Amino acid sequence: MGTSKELSDMTAVVTGGGRGIGKAIALSFAAAGADVAVVARTSSQVGEIADQICAMGQKGMPVTADLTDPGNVDAAVSMIKSEFGQVDILVNNAGGATDRSAMVESSRDDWLSAIRLNIDSVYLMTLGLIPLMSKGSKVINVGSGMGHSSGGANSSYRVGKAGAWMLTQCMAEEFWDQGIEVNELVPGPVITDATKSFMEVGGPPPFAPSERVKTPEEVAPLALWLAAQKAGGPTGQSFSLARRPL
Repeated sequence: MGTSKELSDMTAVVTGGGRGIGKAIALSFAAAGADVAVVARTSSQVGEIADQICAMGQKGMPVTADLTDPGNVDAAVSMIKSEFGQVDILVNNAGGATDRSAMVESSRDDWLSAIRLNIDSVYLMTLGLIPLMSKGSKVINVGSGMGHSSGGANSSYRVGKAGAWMLTQCMAEEFWDQGIEVNELVPGPVITDATKSFMEVGGPPPFAPSERVKTPEEVAPLALWLAAQKAGGPTGQSFSLARRPL
């Protein structure tokens, strides 16, 4: 799927693109013909991925930014506008669990930090880049099954991802008349730096015996499929790679 040129002459922005799922998506988009801005906090990571994209014959743009900081986002948007002029695909992948404890045991600062990371980053990046998008453009928000269910811990992450899912639906309603489609991608369990201590690729995670832990590269084809949809395709929907009801 990623070896064809579904995204020729398109420009994409992938947040959280320095590693894991974001890295896999950025590289798959480049393989499909897109120029890609790779956005993350760590400059060495985004620089490395941008270099890989350039080696594939596409334009790779490294953007170092903390997406919970409005000033950082404004600077990132300005750089992207100056380099690309337009954006065809935005993947809001930046996010994560900064506080896995029960709510009553949580750190207030860590809890609020998770909300900013999982909701504010989606809001700020989309708000900044929407003026560069047009009919047929796509916004793909990487969500989580935890944003669709309650639980006894990880409340900040669950609430953050639930908020991002509602924001996805609100954006879809607001942007449909511009022809911009907005959807959620739920990867299911994926091996990352944050999960490798308690997950193993191919096996079930401890919290869901029906699931199979995937590599980040296994998530990229669904992102590519969503990005390559023709104008007038699905919007306001959640597409899941999970093996259990959300």
